[in-house]
Amino acid sequence: MAWTVLIVSGVLEAVWAAALSASEGFRKPRPTVLFAVALVASMAGLAWAMTDLPTGTAYAVWVGIGATLTVVWGFVTGQDRPNVARVLLLVLLVGSVVGLKAVS
Repeated sequence: MAWTVLIVSGVLEAVWAAALSASEGFRKPRPTVLFAVALVASMAGLAWAMTDLPTGTAYAVWVGIGATLTVVWGFVTGQDRPNVARVLLLVLLVGSVVGLKAVS
């Protein structure tokens, strides 16, 4: 159960990061509210997962999921341009997160 909560929390990290960007400095109300809700839910889920998982592993997995999805969202929306190096580094990041989970 802790892993499921951690994964959902990692996804919510990407949601709040994208919403933060879309809020344009907290000037747009809807993305600002989405940012705040996703941030609180993401942190609460991370905190709960850390009661059952090692702190370092939980945090690394949470950050890895959030960072990977945020970069992929940037590719999809055209805010970032994919290239071979970025894609290979994302694959390495995902592999590292999977590896951390495998050895935990």
